Amino acid sequence: MRRFVQCADQYCLFATLVPLPGTVPCLFGWSPKAPPSAHRVTGRQDTLPPPRRTAVLASNTLGARLLRRKPVSTLIAESEGRDLPAGAPGEGGRSGIHLRRSIGLWQLSAIGIGATIGTGIFFVLGSAVPQAGPAVILSFVIAAVTAGLTALCYAEMASAIPVSGSSYSYAYATLGEGVAFGVGICLLMEYGVSASAIAVSWAEYLNKFLDLAFGFKIPQQLSGAPDSTHWFNLPALLLVAMICFLLIRGVSESVKVNAAMVGIKILILLLFVGVALTGFHSGNLTPFMPLGIGGVQMAASSIFFSFIGLDAVSTAGEEVKNPRRTMPMAIIVSLVVVTLLYVLVALAGIGAQPWTGFKDQEAGLAQIMQDITGQSWPAMIFAVGAIISIFSVTLVVIYGQTRILYSMGRDGMLPKRFAQLSPRTGTPVWNTLVVGVGVGALAAFIPLDVLADITSLGTLIAFSVVSIGVIVLRRTQPDLPRGFKVPGYPVVPLVSVGFCAYLITGLHADTFRAGAIALVVAVAVYFGYSIKHSRLERAERQGVPAGTDAG
Repeated sequence: MRRFVQCADQYCLFATLVPLPGTVPCLFGWSPKAPPSAHRVTGRQDTLPPPRRTAVLASNTLGARLLRRKPVSTLIAESEGRDLPAGAPGEGGRSGIHLRRSIGLWQLSAIGIGATIGTGIFFVLGSAVPQAGPAVILSFVIAAVTAGLTALCYAEMASAIPVSGSSYSYAYATLGEGVAFGVGICLLMEYGVSASAIAVSWAEYLNKFLDLAFGFKIPQQLSGAPDSTHWFNLPALLLVAMICFLLIRGVSESVKVNAAMVGIKILILLLFVGVALTGFHSGNLTPFMPLGIGGVQMAASSIFFSFIGLDAVSTAGEEVKNPRRTMPMAIIVSLVVVTLLYVLVALAGIGAQPWTGFKDQEAGLAQIMQDITGQSWPAMIFAVGAIISIFSVTLVVIYGQTRILYSMGRDGMLPKRFAQLSPRTGTPVWNTLVVGVGVGALAAFIPLDVLADITSLGTLIAFSVVSIGVIVLRRTQPDLPRGFKVPGYPVVPLVSVGFCAYLITGLHADTFRAGAIALVVAVAVYFGYSIKHSRLERAERQGVPAGTDAG
């Protein structure tokens, strides 16, 4: 059956908010509405004469292809491995091997806490405090408020679309294929660079432990990014290799190991707070804001990537038991626990040491404990805890990146091999190996401060898209079942976007240059491969409407 699929069948944010009489939205403006007979689905052969070979179907225009959405019912059916809805873009009617639902509330909360706490608090003070001084406490509060507003949006989206892929999948269902692919690239950058940054800090605490326990360190040439004194970071490379091996073994084993490590992490941080408060001096908090409000904003922008764990929770959507209830609860639990620990550790650390002492300080929290007690054993215990904790964070972040690649491969946005699962373990083995090579290379050769800012940019863009997606999905599919709804809608999603934009403006210029390079790569990959191999594209060639939702 030949049929015209008009841009009116696609939804975008502008179309839902600014409808014009007698027109339909297109990517570059508004077009006159076509007669109903030109696009209505009738269930019989279209009576229109076949178009000439020179004619271009509306569904093949650039605007329509960028705005086509993947139906929510298809996303959910794929995640459950059951028959796809009638007319849904698929291959063979079934999605084949699918991810296994084996994660409960505590394990999912542990993923969020584990991916968030260790992402920044063990090492980010060394770069954030010199930017803001004692007012870095406010930087953490600003970042936490932004993350909190976005967490509410994530909770609603996760309960409505409980699938893997995080904000990539949410964008595909709400804002269209073009935006979804851009978000997917941001997420891959965010997760890959974040895992690399965390692995670099793991090497610092490993060296601290070896020094305190055995009196030696890994040779300097093998423990840092290339410069005048370093060749590459061998410990970071080994950490990534160990984690990839564990993930290939299976998700159930991985989340159990992570849950145990999260418990150790919380105890270690509470130990630090207890010791640091014994050396607390209020004079270390003055002057409170030596570098002005600009420094507070810059620090908040840099440390925001340490809230990446909230996004990591939503990447596990296809492996969670009772996801509509479990995912919103896990996101909110993670946020509350993480914010309390961040503020406590930052306050105790700055009160125990002058803010000028944080600059270029390696394994900073362990060093503070050693300085306060005058003995090495508390610092050694903390270093061991940090080694375990940072391991768990890197585990979760690399896990999240493999699931995003899996979703993009399944959608045809990347080669199919990224979506291939092992029949024995149900994990994407080849996908995980590719991630391990990429993350390991970044960790071994790129400095920590550069990695942190790039991660914050990707995180903030992804969080903004999720907040916008809540508004779009409420307008386009108001009856979709939701286990949680954002309170104060639409104010909360809009304020969330505003906070994210504020933090983006505080990032360094080099970060935007790196983001521009990533954008160029994304455009090249999308127009060179994805737009032609997308499952929605193949479905349209077979005469299946891409933007309809069977559910």
